[in-house]
Amino acid sequence: QVQLGESGGGLVQAGGSLRLSCTASARTFGGRYMGWFRQAPGREREFVAGFGWTIGGPTYADSVKGRFTISRDNAKNTVYLQMNSLQPGDTALYYCAVGNTWSSLRPSTYDYWGQGTQVTVSS
Repeated sequence: QVQLGESGGGLVQAGGSLRLSCTASARTFGGRYMGWFRQAPGREREFVAGFGWTIGGPTYADSVKGRFTISRDNAKNTVYLQMNSLQPGDTALYYCAVGNTWSSLRPSTYDYWGQGTQVTVSS
């Protein structure tokens, strides 16, 4: 069974950094698109960043450009989200997901989802 697993979340003060990881088990996702999403309480799930699981340049939401960086380690079947200059508005449950639609911002176009990892930024 295909699984995506996120890790790396936690509690950090404003201005701090965290690095999230998303590892795929049971298969690789070469040729498919990978996205990081987040969802805060009472808000819709929103796209944060994404790129091809094995190739392709990144796409970022305007709210995280210049602060977040997405990267991959194909040998480990893992993608990362480096988050710097974190703000209280970044507090959310962060998910990784994989789908077939390149550069899609819509959660409904993604087929596989992780369980999420909580990021909390204190002021």
